[in-house]
Amino acid sequence: MLGISSNKDHIDDKIYKQKLSSSEVLLTPKAAKVLVFWLLGIFLLFFVVLFLPWQQNIQASGEVTALRPQDRPQTVESAIAGRIIKWGVLEGQFVRKGDTILQLAEVKEKFFDPELLTRLQEQVNAKKSGLVAYNSKTVALNNQISALMEGLQLSLSKAQNKLKQFRYKLISDSTDFEAEKINYKVAVDQLQRQEDLYKKGLVPLTALETRRLKFQENNAKLVSVENKVLATRQEVLTAMIELNSLRAEYADKIAKSQSDLGSARSSVAEGQGDLSKLTNEYANMSIRNQQYYLLAPQDGYVVRAMKAGIGETIKEGEGVATIMPDNPYTAAALYVKPMDVPLLSIGRKVRLQFEGWPALQFSGWPSVAVGTFGGRIEVIDAVDSKHGKYRILVSPDPEDEPWPIQLRQGSGVLGWTMLDDVPIWFELWRQLNGFPASLKDKPDDLIYGDKGEEKDNKKGKD
Repeated sequence: MLGISSNKDHIDDKIYKQKLSSSEVLLTPKAAKVLVFWLLGIFLLFFVVLFLPWQQNIQASGEVTALRPQDRPQTVESAIAGRIIKWGVLEGQFVRKGDTILQLAEVKEKFFDPELLTRLQEQVNAKKSGLVAYNSKTVALNNQISALMEGLQLSLSKAQNKLKQFRYKLISDSTDFEAEKINYKVAVDQLQRQEDLYKKGLVPLTALETRRLKFQENNAKLVSVENKVLATRQEVLTAMIELNSLRAEYADKIAKSQSDLGSARSSVAEGQGDLSKLTNEYANMSIRNQQYYLLAPQDGYVVRAMKAGIGETIKEGEGVATIMPDNPYTAAALYVKPMDVPLLSIGRKVRLQFEGWPALQFSGWPSVAVGTFGGRIEVIDAVDSKHGKYRILVSPDPEDEPWPIQLRQGSGVLGWTMLDDVPIWFELWRQLNGFPASLKDKPDDLIYGDKGEEKDNKKGKD
């Protein structure tokens, strides 16, 4: 009050501040300054991060499988129906190719006979013997036909020669007949003249009678020669009839032999067909006997037996066990959305995270990912696989860390197909708008088997 205290200034200042509390409220707190400083730093850091490179990727899930079909789990099926009488393996056991998995017994009464193969072989042998007999008959009939043809030619030659002889004889007899006709005419003229001379009294009666007797002799000779010509003509006709009869007779014999030959050949063809059926049945039965033992198709592990116990019946084509092939070429089957398929190509890099292996994945920064493994696309299906998605097969990347040997087919896998590098702000903008990822270059090929040979030829031409 009197101003005599040494703390006068301090006291006045304190009193002033207490009286002016609004000024105290308006002062900036120290914590607020720190908060502003951190917010500015975070904003600057976020702004810088927006311009960092980010590798676009396509995320997909799937399972572990094998690249080659023969490396995938295989169901061993029975080719025949049968009854299980013995198991040769245990579940989880390793088997070699050709090892017996189980033994079957026959359940069809048609194949019950234990000597069925022997019976079939006897039938085959009997049919072969029958074919030999029919072939011998065919040869004999061919020889018979040849003999008949030769006999026909010989008989025809004889008959034709005989016909020629009779024709020549007919010509000779006809010549004699014509000569006798002339002689007869001369004899008629001489007799007429002789009678005219006798009427005139120029010749005696004895001369006339002698001429008449001579005329009768000429007439009788003419009649004899004429009869001879007629007989020769008859012989010619008989020879011609015999010739035609020979032809008809031999034609009938040859036709009969040819008919028998055709029947024999038909029997041979039928026998050959029956023999083929029996041989086929014998071969099928031999193969069926081998099907009583189900063998392992390749090296692998017996994963699961689908049938249990002894005496259980199985049908044709029914599975009895599943075998997981040994040392498969492991791959990852990922299922990609249709909108992302055009961005993929054979050989593109993929990062994989397997179930059971801890991993820390930065999809846009694969270089800092931990616990993931590299791969590359080997196959892109041309049609959708399931739920409208497309399957891709990813094999291990030889330039990256090898995949774990403990991987089992069917376990889950998560994959990121790596695309081009873009700024982070661009990736955020794309994600907010729902746009697909972009590529700088068009993929070379979209599916497996994209005419790789043609591409190589084009490169060679360039």
